[in-house]
Amino acid sequence: MLSYLLGRLWHALLCVLGVSVIVFAITHMIGDPVNLLVPPEMSAADRQAYRESLGLDRGPITQYFIFLSKAVQGDLGTSYRFDIPVLELVLNRFPATIELALAAMVFAVMVGMSTGIVSAIWPGTLLDRLVQGASLLGMAAPTFWVGIMLILLFSVQLQWLPTAGRSDWSSLVLPAITLGWYSTAVISRMTRSTMLEVLDSDYIRMSVLKGTPRRVIIFKHSLKNILTTMVTIVSLQLVVLLAGAVITETIFAWPGIGRLLIQSAGSGDYPVVQGITLLCSVLFVLIDLVTDLLYLAIDPRLRHAQ
Repeated sequence: MLSYLLGRLWHALLCVLGVSVIVFAITHMIGDPVNLLVPPEMSAADRQAYRESLGLDRGPITQYFIFLSKAVQGDLGTSYRFDIPVLELVLNRFPATIELALAAMVFAVMVGMSTGIVSAIWPGTLLDRLVQGASLLGMAAPTFWVGIMLILLFSVQLQWLPTAGRSDWSSLVLPAITLGWYSTAVISRMTRSTMLEVLDSDYIRMSVLKGTPRRVIIFKHSLKNILTTMVTIVSLQLVVLLAGAVITETIFAWPGIGRLLIQSAGSGDYPVVQGITLLCSVLFVLIDLVTDLLYLAIDPRLRHAQ
């Protein structure tokens, strides 16, 4: 068990290190951020002095190792645009993104699993076809289109909900539905297929022959056996939601790290881009590690196999 955890931690460390290399290389391949940060009329000498003050006059390898050594100590640099530590800036915006992602996840799990279970219980019916059709539409519709349509309907036409910003609970409804739309469709389809497979298994048939009540078969035996698969799907979709928050936050002017990432990339604030990407990669790796631990807690066979 201990060797398994150490191995997973080692792989997680290598993954984060690889992400840091890729992100650092990409941000420095885009171009000189000084051109975006200073006015066009600034002289070449002043540009060079400003570049040296930011440490951009050094070689890329040297800059990377300086960035990495500081990141290990919790120093992700200073924002060019806001002139405050990147870690402080990101942590101020992070709760908004977590709030949005968790709300979207709750919506996706509740709606997705409910419709998937209902569809599996009555396969081939009109209700099943409607659920599958809605799932296909949910997976095919782009996030930005879903967000715009929800704004037009509930904000412009009905005037029930605000169009943008983060204030009370009402401002969270449309962004959460928009962000969770795709994950809802994925969870619904996967729940249906997994549930159908379990309901067609031999031990479920034996329970039916023994006269076990249908509700016991569905809510006790079947749901218990799809739990491991659902943990996998939900954990993967949580990563998708955190990564996909960039588009949703931009549409609804949600003050999270996704919107900050877009603004920083457009203004040449590369330390913020690197800091957000590095912290998100650490978060994704932690989600994957927690998922593995949940596997061990749910399925005793996996614990004995380690």
